[in-house]
Amino acid sequence: MRLTRFALLATPLLAAALAAPGVHAQTTLNVVTAGDQNMVDYVNNFLAPRFEKQNPGISVRAVGTGPGDAGSQKIYEKLSAQSKAGNAAWDVDVAVIHQRGAATMVKENLLAAYRSQIATDKLVSRDSAKNALGQNVDGYVIPMFHSQIALAYNPDLVKAPPKNFTELEAWVKQYPKQFGYNGVKGGMSGVGFVMGYVSANSGLGKTLEEGPYDASKKAAIDKSLAALKEFNKSVVMTPGNAGTLDMLNRGEITMGPVWVDMFYTWQADGKLSPKLKLALPEPGLPGQPMYYAVPAKAANAALARKFVEFAASPEIQAEGIVKQFNWYPGIDAQHVKAKLDAKSWDKLFTDIKPETLQRYGRPFPLSDYFTDIVEGYERVVLK
Repeated sequence: MRLTRFALLATPLLAAALAAPGVHAQTTLNVVTAGDQNMVDYVNNFLAPRFEKQNPGISVRAVGTGPGDAGSQKIYEKLSAQSKAGNAAWDVDVAVIHQRGAATMVKENLLAAYRSQIATDKLVSRDSAKNALGQNVDGYVIPMFHSQIALAYNPDLVKAPPKNFTELEAWVKQYPKQFGYNGVKGGMSGVGFVMGYVSANSGLGKTLEEGPYDASKKAAIDKSLAALKEFNKSVVMTPGNAGTLDMLNRGEITMGPVWVDMFYTWQADGKLSPKLKLALPEPGLPGQPMYYAVPAKAANAALARKFVEFAASPEIQAEGIVKQFNWYPGIDAQHVKAKLDAKSWDKLFTDIKPETLQRYGRPFPLSDYFTDIVEGYERVVLK
């Protein structure tokens, strides 16, 4: 799933849905989710009926706050207001949020350290379950799924895809205008590629991901961006996430960074050639999880934990997260494999093995470094 960066809480209906707990709070589980509409639909149409069937008398209701970080910001504002008001019970039982929102909410003590109280805690080991843009969130969140950026390529023309960014630089010089990406203004697959390039070229990967923030690193970032400007002379700038896939499908380019779930969804819908493949170069490219979180004073905290345990179970991750949306599971893939048919498993993990994803699926940089790289790209690369 591609998550756009800004959205506003737009309707009185949604505001009412996020109002104080109603008379049915004891039997209604209130789930509030950032992200696109498909996030709301997933909870209401897939998770809710199954959870309600297992728990008679319980009703699950999900509302959305909009895509991108702005959606998570709305949830933060709601919880923060209730906390400052001294409310004994808050009307959000389960929150589905982005990394930046989770980092802020943990820092301000708005989330419960609930994960050790559910069985699926033991099924998670990726760094994203512990670190959200430099903030320790271990115990406070469990990934709902992982989106991942990877290089898509035409195997008829690219017999051996580059194993790392050094090989990629050599490849684009040998095959000019055959690699395409969408910069930092046309979608997050391009932004992610820029982040991955700077991380690899500068040698600052660990610092960019874990901090602490050091403004003096801008010089090293700018130096890497100067190298990227030279790199760009041999590539094609595509019009967006979809534009990269379109150009790959038409044969106008033979390689470029894409969202894995979008890639497989387009193939399933017949919009993308089935022969195209994926690769994840060293030291990696970023992806991003969405998190399940339980607010610190959720009115139905015990029921919320039970719901998240259910939603993060191998069975639900297999049937919903993998098969319906082509997302990588939030829990470790090894626990999901037994619940998937061979075709579904092979589709998601033939090109990029679980161990490769574990090693080279990187987080986005800390917020301040992220800003430095985007602003530096506009100043150094586009000038």
